[in-house]
Amino acid sequence: MNYFIFGGSGFIGTHLVNYLKNIQPDSKIYNLDIKENNHNGQSVFISCDVRSEIDINVSVSVDDIIFNFSAVHTTPGHPDHEYFETNIRGAENVAAFAEKFKVKKILFTSSIAPYGASEEMKDENTLPMPNTPYGISKLVAEKIHMIWQSKNVSERQLTILRPGVVFGKGENGNFTRLYWGIKRHRFFYPGRKDTIKGSIYVKELVRFMLYRIENADAGVEIYNCSYEPAFTIEEISNTMMKATGMHRTIYKIPGGLLKFAAGIIGALGGKSFGIHPDRVKKLMVSTNISGKKLKNSGYQFHYTFEEALKDWYKDNNNLFLK
Repeated sequence: MNYFIFGGSGFIGTHLVNYLKNIQPDSKIYNLDIKENNHNGQSVFISCDVRSEIDINVSVSVDDIIFNFSAVHTTPGHPDHEYFETNIRGAENVAAFAEKFKVKKILFTSSIAPYGASEEMKDENTLPMPNTPYGISKLVAEKIHMIWQSKNVSERQLTILRPGVVFGKGENGNFTRLYWGIKRHRFFYPGRKDTIKGSIYVKELVRFMLYRIENADAGVEIYNCSYEPAFTIEEISNTMMKATGMHRTIYKIPGGLLKFAAGIIGALGGKSFGIHPDRVKKLMVSTNISGKKLKNSGYQFHYTFEEALKDWYKDNNNLFLK
């Protein structure tokens, strides 16, 4: 059995390769990506752009497993069309690749973006109402994978994961910006402290992926991936400071004032501050997803939230989070 990881050069892909090699050292792992990365010899890199037909000179069997992580996902950060080109065409081409070789198992990392932005808690049965190009493209990609599974419902297994904020070494995203914002006294609560932010540690996420691959039956399953219950931005900030030995006072200021300041800083070329009006706006809206289905799946978490942050800190020699 081989593993084919589309988009494996990235943050989650790198952690998955590390975990696979740790538990299955003799496994063959192929990383298909446009960015070269053989994970220090742990994987075989194959240059692959999922926006085009996938044609590789490698033996593929029905028992191999496909992970599809390929995506344009940073928001804000890309023109609208790029989300659709990569996320939708990529899903079509990966599904066609699986169809060609009769592969029976695909795990697809979607997002909570298909739910749309609102304060209400969302579980896996919530009606998706995406309101961004990224969210729309991810929902369409989910449906494309479902069509692939429907062509052989009795044998094909499709696992769709909708993670909250995924944090850990190499993230360089929301939690990393939060850490450095707090450390440099540049983070303020934008009008509220009770914004809920569903999140999961990357090492926990990849463990759960393998758990579902090994235990799921044929069919389609969808899981939100988050600690349950999800934490507020104040709880996240306080736990992050505790885990990394920081002592800071974080003040709450009006959200409108913070967005205005972010706009001014951005216009003056202050990108290095990590402040963007759209990011401030995102901080003011909850990503309130239910992780109850994951919690009740039989999977045993290996890290509490605080333990996860301490492990990430340890991965950086107890110096910082990045």
